Amino acid sequence: MFNKISLTGKVLLLILAMNTSFLFAQDISEEGNKLLQEIDRNLTPQSFESLKKIINIEPNGTEKEFVLFVLKKGNDKMITTFLSPKSEVGRSTLRLDENMWLYIPNVGKPMRITSLQSVIGGIFNNSDIMQLDYTAEYDVIEMTNENNEILLNLKAKTTSVAYDKLKMWVNTKHKTPSKIECYTASGMLIKTLNFKEIKDFGNGIIRPSVLETDSPLHKDYKAVMIYASIKPRKIDDEVFTLNYMGKVKDLRK
Repeated sequence: MFNKISLTGKVLLLILAMNTSFLFAQDISEEGNKLLQEIDRNLTPQSFESLKKIINIEPNGTEKEFVLFVLKKGNDKMITTFLSPKSEVGRSTLRLDENMWLYIPNVGKPMRITSLQSVIGGIFNNSDIMQLDYTAEYDVIEMTNENNEILLNLKAKTTSVAYDKLKMWVNTKHKTPSKIECYTASGMLIKTLNFKEIKDFGNGIIRPSVLETDSPLHKDYKAVMIYASIKPRKIDDEVFTLNYMGKVKDLRK
């Protein structure tokens, strides 16, 4: 009788411990996802326009620059158009959720592209260039403190996302990323993103203005993304359509 009661007690304690652990994990996940939403809004308004420069740097020091005008609405719509170099002017990209297209003037119709391709070459892929809200693509599965920063471990919600896992170090003062490591499902590091030079863009937007990346898959190659401006803007849904891709540059004020 004593042994049966003891066994039953151990089972109950085990069940209680498992439930407590599950609830604790739930609390961490909810707290982490709430922080991730805050990070998204600190990086960009829900609907905005921006101007940014991307610089590809080769091992020999050669640089190639691109200037893009960007419009984004909600967490699943983004359209960009190239302002320079001259050879790229008029090219546009459109992202609707995980679907992406490239428009080239004088070509019959927009072409489908993928997140892991790059319309500019270099280390930044199309997913990096047309980054949606992190909460649209990832869930927080773990949150810890590390070296006076918060470390979020993120898992992709679907297999169509460019990176299966992210490790995001968060600046606790500004609630924006300071570094992100991007991994495959097998745990291989694809690239590291370093967020630098906090800037006040106005309208309450205080965030890193420079994003630098390197990759163990592209030895000695680097790329830099520099934000010149970010500001809220109301944008009609019509802008985020295939038929509008050739007219995006006309929306720049």
